[in-house]
Parts: sequence; structure tokens; C-alpha cells
Amino acid sequence: MKYRILLVFIFLNSILLSAKDFYVAPQGNDANDGTMANPVETIKRAQELASSGDVVYIRGGHYTMREEQIAQKKGIWAYVTKLDKSGISYLAYQNEIPLFDYKNIKPKDCRVIAFMVQGDKIHLKGIEVVGVQVTVQKHTQSECFEVRGSNNTLEQLKIHDNMAIGVYMLSGSNNLILNCDAYNNWDSVSEGGKGGNTDGFGCHLKKGDINNVFRGCRAWFNSDDGFDLINNAEAVVIENCWAFYNGYSAGFISRADGNGFKAGGYGKGKRPFNELMEAFVPIPKNTIRFCLAVRNKQSGFYANHHLEGNYWYNNTAYKNRFNYNMVNCLALNPKDFGTDGPGWNHEMVNNLGFGAVSEELTNIDKSRCVLKNNYFDLNSVSVAASDFLSIDEKLLMAPRQADGNLPNIDFLKLAPSSDLIDAGIDIGFAFNGKSPDLGCFESESKK
Repeated sequence: MKYRILLVFIFLNSILLSAKDFYVAPQGNDANDGTMANPVETIKRAQELASSGDVVYIRGGHYTMREEQIAQKKGIWAYVTKLDKSGISYLAYQNEIPLFDYKNIKPKDCRVIAFMVQGDKIHLKGIEVVGVQVTVQKHTQSECFEVRGSNNTLEQLKIHDNMAIGVYMLSGSNNLILNCDAYNNWDSVSEGGKGGNTDGFGCHLKKGDINNVFRGCRAWFNSDDGFDLINNAEAVVIENCWAFYNGYSAGFISRADGNGFKAGGYGKGKRPFNELMEAFVPIPKNTIRFCLAVRNKQSGFYANHHLEGNYWYNNTAYKNRFNYNMVNCLALNPKDFGTDGPGWNHEMVNNLGFGAVSEELTNIDKSRCVLKNNYFDLNSVSVAASDFLSIDEKLLMAPRQADGNLPNIDFLKLAPSSDLIDAGIDIGFAFNGKSPDLGCFESESKK
């Protein structure tokens, strides 16, 4: 036994000793060897030097990207940085912020993909991306980060002031999008400049692409939606995320759709029924839990004509046009496919809402859903501004905590006197006191 333990120790130690660090810096040169003293200029070159298990440290500063740095042009796509070697970590150097600016990359008739994450077990952390362009005037889109691999982690990315989608996941399993911010993204060029494809985060997976999670992310002032799961063939979890002010540009200028969490749907009948059956059945049930939707132009939480219900647990909605819009297609059959009807087969538990512009809850067939301890079906509670420690929306854009977690703010946290405390039901998540609270924030101290 001791001999086996020794062999394992030697093996692990050899892996650690063989792992190397490489460095990227704005003043680097791709002819360098990538050491800290002689960094390379591009992540593309660092990937060529690195192997699985290595770490690429990205020094702080302004990286003004150039068209000659495009890694690949394929069809209508231009992939600027293509990460297709697995097992490498790309981390912002400690206490430094690397900012990648794509304002000068405008390839004719191409969709720009700033980072293509095509390998597996890749970790990206602490990168800031701005200026990703759109040049095509008809239906199109660009993307800051596109994911097509598995077991990847995209962490503490800051994605803003682009014409592009923040994170766009198309294939792969076990990917985690963690503590990322996507904001002020608006395509002002294509299709009349409304920005109808520019979401904060999008996930549009194929069958077999499982266990993908968005956690601790914020999306605001994106011209389309905060989070979008349309045409998604496998269930996705969105948890502890915030979506606010989507559908507007800064200054609350109206742009495109403007939903906070768009959890499913298949283009409202635009896809042939037989094609949908082959590509998507069984229809996934997505999970949206402990999330916050504030003042989005349309719905805070939106089923988007889905062909199945979703799981909606402990969410909070405030000042959206519709706080909860559960509209589904009537049924999964050729006759009713593409025809809207009241939402069915949703499971809604411990949700909270307040101050909807139009309706708190709309487009739902309550008799065909599982509803437990939501603010709209509890006669024992009422919701008013006095239930909350703060309704100051400016707090939503507060800086994140040092570890990257969402800011610890008082906005829409329950006041000690609120009857919404302990008004929920236990569904397996940790809580304080005798029962869970309603909404996304659990009170630290109970009355």
C-alpha cells in the first residue's frame, strides 16, 4: 500500500513539475519565448507555446486588436482568437485587468467572434472585452465569447460596449459561466439598428449537450435580452443571476425585445414540426432559480412560447412590464404547434414580484401547473415597498465583491418586519429560520 501511495505521489508531482507558465502582455512580442521577462503579445501565440495543464497569465493593459491577428476566416465567420487546444488556463495576472479592444477589427461580410472556445477543460478568468464590431447590415450577429467545447469555465469576464452577444454557447457539456457581467451591448448596424440579436448571454445547445450552468452573472442594458435559451435542446440551469434594463440602451432608449430571462422556445412555429421533433424531443425543462429581474422592457421571467414547462424557484421580479409571463405553445403536435396558449406544466415555487408595469403574472393555466407558496397565490401575504430594505436600483450596478461574487446590497432584500419572511416552502435548498423566504434573497437573521 505504501508503495502505491508513493507511486501516486511521484506521478502527481511529475505533472505539477512539468506544468509551465506563460505570459502575454500588450508590449510583448510573439517572437519571444513567453516568459514573464519576455512575454508574447497574443493569446494565439501563447496557446501555440502551451500544453495541457499549463497556465497563461495575461498582464493588465490595453490590447488593441488588429485584423492581421484574426486566427481563422471560415465562411461568414472571422474567429479572432481561437482556443482549440484543451486543458489550458488563461488567467488575468493577479490584481491586473487585461482589456481587449476590437474596434479596429471590421472584416468585410464577416461575423466577428472575438474568442472561440472550441477546446475542452479551458479556464478563462478576468478578461475584459470591448468594441466587438458588426459590419453586415442584413440579419447577422457578432459574439464576444462563443463556446463549442466541454468542461470549460468562463469566469469574471467583463463584456461591455460591444455590438455583440456577450457569451454564446452552442455545443458542449459541463460548461460553467461564472460571475460574468455583460452590459451596454448593442448592435447599431444591422437590421435597422435595434440590436435584435444582442443578448447578454445565450445558450442554444444540441441534444446531448448537458449540465451547462450560468451562475452569479449580471446582464443589463443589452439591446435584446439578458439571458436567452431559444432553440435549446437540453436543459440549462440559470441560478443567482441578475437581469435588468434589457431592451434599452443607456438612457432607456428603446431597442429590441427586452426580456430578462427568456427560458426556451422554438421560434413560434418558424421551424417545421418534423424537424423540431427530430432535433429537440424530449423538450427540455430549464431551471431558473434565485434570480432577479428588474425593469426589463418586456418580461422579467419569460417562457417564450416554449413547448414544455420550466422550473421557476425563488425568483424576484420588480418593475418589468410583465413580471412573470408563462406563455407556451398549446401542445406538441402538428395541429397546435406554433399556436400560443396559457402556460402549462410549469413548476413555480417561492417566487416574489412587485410593481409590474402591466401585469404581475400573465399567460398561465394555473390548473395545469404546480404552484406552491408564490406571492400571487398566497392569501396570507401582501407585497409593498415597506417589505424591502431598499428599492434603490442604482445598487444593482455596484462593484462585485473581491472574490468575484455578486455585490452584497440591500436592494429588494426583505426587511425584518416583512410577512414574506418564512412564507416559502422547503424544496431542498438551504434556508434560515423555520421556512424559506419568498424571492431570491434569504434573510440572514430571522424575526
